[in-house]
Amino acid sequence: MTRVRLATRASELALAQSGMVARLLERVLGVEIELVPLTTTGDRLKDVSLAKLGGKALFVKEIEEALLEGRADLAVHSAKDLPARIPEGLELVAFPERADPRDALIARERGTTLTGLARGARVGTGSVRRSAQLHVLRPDLEIVPLRGNVPTRIRKLEDEDLDAVILASAGLERLGLADRIDERIDPARMLPAVAQGILAIEGRVGDSISRDAAMISHAETVARVRAERGVLVGLDADCNVPLAAYAEVEDGKLRLRALLANLTGQCVLTSEVEGDVDCAAELGSQLAARLLAGGGSQLLEQLRAESGS
Repeated sequence: MTRVRLATRASELALAQSGMVARLLERVLGVEIELVPLTTTGDRLKDVSLAKLGGKALFVKEIEEALLEGRADLAVHSAKDLPARIPEGLELVAFPERADPRDALIARERGTTLTGLARGARVGTGSVRRSAQLHVLRPDLEIVPLRGNVPTRIRKLEDEDLDAVILASAGLERLGLADRIDERIDPARMLPAVAQGILAIEGRVGDSISRDAAMISHAETVARVRAERGVLVGLDADCNVPLAAYAEVEDGKLRLRALLANLTGQCVLTSEVEGDVDCAAELGSQLAARLLAGGGSQLLEQLRAESGS
């Protein structure tokens, strides 16, 4: 195969990311890449709560259908948008090197940090994970729900009289907006989302191009995403669940931290494990089991009852 069709969301960020993957595939595999931009349900429903409509799958359903129906050969996703379950017949085949996984604060008054925000400041976020952790770090803040693409969310600083918005550092970097970041929040203070900053390439099980695409994977990133998604899968969580998981690799050892909370941050469960890099997925499963045994089962049941899922 000399021409490969790469399915992607049609947003500005998704096209920037898929362009990066396309260039990498072309260079490593010597193939020609044709982008197949698709508008997903999540892209169309810009002003509706994702948790109430089906969660992360809203951003991948149409793309995965294109793969299953043979209208695309591979697909690229923001790995943090992927739900716990991958459809039968598809698999995640490659993960290029991770970008900055940290959350980024963008303030209306330049140079303001999370600590420096005035008491009662209005902070926009579309993430229940960020919202829960903000309630813990700064219970005085007013958290404002936020949807839309990255440029739209930045514009809402003025349009909706916000003092700050919190986005992913990686997305801002990929759009050339890194200079707009006022603070990259240390994971020790705000634990990132599962696989934040990682791109995932998905393909059909058994296809030769799926096997070949693995050549663009970055070994450490693969270990980190397997560990973090191990937590996600073990909890069977979705975007209505304030879940964070973050893996780091040093000297052949993997350290994995995770956080599970309720929507208001009044109940927060944390745990961590450490082990061999080769056991990344197992470490994720182990950490999920610890969270479940430590009160996570009841917390998840409560969250699902509140969301109606």
